[in-house]
Amino acid sequence: MSAIVEPTRHKLSIDEYERLFTAGVLPEDSRVELIEGDLIDMPPVGTGHASVSIRLNRLLVRRAGDDAIVSVANPLRLPPWSMPQADFLLLEPRPDDYASALPDAGSVLLAVEVADSSLRYDRVTKARVYASPGVHEYWVIEVGARRLHRHRDPLASEGRYASVESFDAPFTISVAELPQVSLASDEIWL
Repeated sequence: MSAIVEPTRHKLSIDEYERLFTAGVLPEDSRVELIEGDLIDMPPVGTGHASVSIRLNRLLVRRAGDDAIVSVANPLRLPPWSMPQADFLLLEPRPDDYASALPDAGSVLLAVEVADSSLRYDRVTKARVYASPGVHEYWVIEVGARRLHRHRDPLASEGRYASVESFDAPFTISVAELPQVSLASDEIWL
C-alpha cells in the first residue's frame, strides 16, 4: 500500500521572482507582486484610485522636500518572501537614490496603499507583510469611504501593528517620523 502524498505549494523567494523578470517570463510592466512567496495579480487601477494617487503624489513630494524620497509603485525588498510595490513609500534619503539596491524595511519612513477594490487585502495581508520586517508606519487610504487607516508600532514577531487607528474625513494626519509631512482629508479628496 502506498502512502498518500498531498501536493505542496512552492513559495517563490525574492531571488526566484527577480529571475522571472530577467528571463522575460514576467514582463517589466506586469502588475504582479510577490507577497509571502505567492505571485499576486493586482487589480486594475480605477479612476478613484488614480485621482487620489495623483493628488497624494503632488502633496507628498511638496511636503517631504529633501527630507524623504517619494517612491511611487516601486518594489520594496522584504526578504525572503515578499516584494510588494506600495502605491507610495517615503524613504530615507540616500545619495544614490537607491541605485545600488532596492529599499528594505529599514529605509521606509512610511508605506501607503490606496485602496479602492483591495481594502481587505491591504488592511490584512499587506499590513502583515509590512509589520513583519518592521516597517514603522503604514497607511491605507480607503478611496470610496474617505477614510484613512493608520498602522504604527510594528510587532514584527506577531506580524501585526500594535496601533491601528481609522480616521474619517475631515481629518489632518502627519507622518510620525516626518511631522512636517501633514495631510488634510480635503486635500486628498476634492
